[in-house]
Amino acid sequence: QVQLVESGGGSVQTGGSLRLSCTTSQLTYTMAWFRQAPGKEREGVAVIYNGARKTYYADSVKGRFIISQDNAKMTTYLQMNSLKPEDSAMYLCAASPGVAWNTITWAVATRYNYWGQGTQVTVSS
Repeated sequence: QVQLVESGGGSVQTGGSLRLSCTTSQLTYTMAWFRQAPGKEREGVAVIYNGARKTYYADSVKGRFIISQDNAKMTTYLQMNSLKPEDSAMYLCAASPGVAWNTITWAVATRYNYWGQGTQVTVSS
């Protein structure tokens, strides 16, 4: 059983930055960040896999968010810049042993086996 623990959420103003961290109990091939706002479906934000050689991002965060990994620390990061109020959500870390992804499948929440509890991000205007 892989355990995931997120941290780094908080409240910032529009244009601000936050860095989220997800520490795992064991390395998995694919790590992703999702987010879910009240009344909305869980949305894929970014994924990293294949030894951090490949990434995908949601169109809404491209150019603003960066996903990275430090395997020695078993930690996956999400650097979030130029934050907007619409980025406000619970951010969840997810892990999967899956090895093949495309621009659609990486963002399907049911393809991930393990989830953290989430960390709240609130962006005020």
